Parts: sequence; C-alpha cells; structure tokens
Amino acid sequence: MSTIDGAAVRRLISNPGGHIPPKYVPVLVTAGLFVAMFVAGGIRYDGFATGQIILNVFIDNAFLLVVAVGMTFVILTGGIDLSVGAVVALATMIAASLLRDGWPAPVVILLVLAVGTVLGFGMGAIVHYFEIQPFIVTLAGMFLARGLCYTIGTDSIPIEDPTFTAIAQTRIDLGGELWISPLVVIAIVVVLVAAYVLHYTRIGRNVYATGGSEQSALLMGLPVARTKIAVYAISGFCSALGGLLFSFYMLSGYGLHAVGMELDAIAAVVIGGTLLTGGTGYLFGTVLGVLVLGLIQTIISFEGTLSSWWTKIVIGLLLFVFILLQRLIGTRKS
Repeated sequence: MSTIDGAAVRRLISNPGGHIPPKYVPVLVTAGLFVAMFVAGGIRYDGFATGQIILNVFIDNAFLLVVAVGMTFVILTGGIDLSVGAVVALATMIAASLLRDGWPAPVVILLVLAVGTVLGFGMGAIVHYFEIQPFIVTLAGMFLARGLCYTIGTDSIPIEDPTFTAIAQTRIDLGGELWISPLVVIAIVVVLVAAYVLHYTRIGRNVYATGGSEQSALLMGLPVARTKIAVYAISGFCSALGGLLFSFYMLSGYGLHAVGMELDAIAAVVIGGTLLTGGTGYLFGTVLGVLVLGLIQTIISFEGTLSSWWTKIVIGLLLFVFILLQRLIGTRKS
C-alpha cells in the first residue's frame, strides 16, 4: 500500500473528484459544514430541525451579515478593517443621542450612514496615499470611533423613537408560523446589491484584480487608488448600516456595543472561503460563514450546559482549519 504524501493531500483538497476548481472548495466545505451542523443539531435536540431556527439565525445576525459584506470587499483587495465594530457602536450612539434630542428618524439614518462612509473613505485614503498598513490605519480608526462614542456619553442611551420601535417590533409573516424581521430583508438586499457590484460591474472586477496582484492591476492601468479607497468607504457604509440595524435590534446606543464584532466579521469572511491575501472569495461564502457562526451559538444555547465562551473556542478552531485549507490551496496553485 502506497503512502499519501503532502502533495497528494493538497491535490485531493484542492481538486476533489478531479473536476471542482480549487477556488470553490472553501465555499463547498463551509456549505457542507453548515448542513452537517444543522443535521447533527436536529438529531440531538427536539425542535431544532425547523425552518424558523434558520430564520432566527438570520434575525439575530442581520447586523453582522451587513458588516461582513463590507469586510468582504476589503479583504478581497488584500486589506483588513479593524474599525468596523467601533463604527457600529458609534452609529448606535449617534442615532440614540440624536433621536433623544428630537431629530427626525430619516435625517438621523442618513447622517449615520454619511459618518460611517466618510470615516471609511478617510482610512482608505490614508492606506493608499501614505502607504501605511491597513492594520495600523484601521486600528487607529477603531480607537477613534470608540473614543467618539464616549464623548457622546458613557451610559447606555435608550431609543424610544416611534419609527425605530415600530421597525424593531415588526414581524413579517412567511406562512406556516415562519417569520422574519425587517432587518433580515435589509441584510438580504445589501447582500444582493453587493453581489451584483462584485460580479457584474467594473468596480467589482477592479476589486478582484487589485487583490490578485496590485502591481499587475497598476500595469494594466486599473484605478487601484480609487478601488482601495472605495472598498474602505463601502466597509464604513456597511458598518454604519450594521450599527443602525443593531440599534433596531437592541433599541439602545452604547459605547460598549459590538466589542469584538470586527473579529466575528473577519471570521465569517474567512470561514466563508475568502482568502486573506485577497483576490478570491464570494459573498455567498460570507453569508454561509455568518450562518455557521450563528448556528454555533444556537447549538450551544440548545445544549444549555455549555458556557457562551465555547462559541469563541469553536470559532477559533474553525478559523485554524480554514486558514490551513487556504494555505494548502494556495500551495497547490503556486
């Protein structure tokens, strides 16, 4: 019996069955993991294998899905955005404080989205024109946004605006005792629009080209500067929108909201199959990544005897596995 060497393992992982392109493997693995988790949960727990459980995952993670969409754009270019969680918190604080002061909800929503977009635009410009590592720039942005939260207030600010409370309490019936919230509809619309932009527009092609090889993109005459700045502006917009959805979800603004959400967003994108080096990835994979994270939380809550910290432990193990998978696929390509 012959032994299987490392190269054979990489061939098996990167092209199982001999016909699946390597770029699809991580997404397929994530989809298989989600199905396996759902089936295992249905076998172990009564009332788990229902459509509403999946919808509840969407309901409880709609804001994370929107934030992860913006993170996908950034990571596809080979960058990173550590500021998204702090921008979510800042969005909740701005919204809650302005609504408390009597500002109309539509104006507040537009202002919050503008603030997030401007912050992202500024970080993208610094990353490109000053040639500073995105990790450093967005880390500074994280501290800036979190600090701005505490200049607004140190305590939680409840949201009692009729528009926000009406949206928060609305249920959209799907029939058969299934329902979703308006937050899910907003998140799905964001995913569909982002998928169209990535796969059917010039800016989407530029994003993939920049992430594949920035030097080659420059040699081809592609607008690398505009693309890099745009993806951070998109991430800032998605973070602000995610903050608004979080405001609807929590009906409050607080400087400590969304602590660590940037790590959850990165984890969802990586588990969804987007390469950290950029150039390869799909929004469908990001959606699956968010669903996997949400399903882990659901399984732990059904178990009842496990600490919520087990969610972080499992996510950490999954990240190790998917980073290793990316490494094996990358080695095969090279």
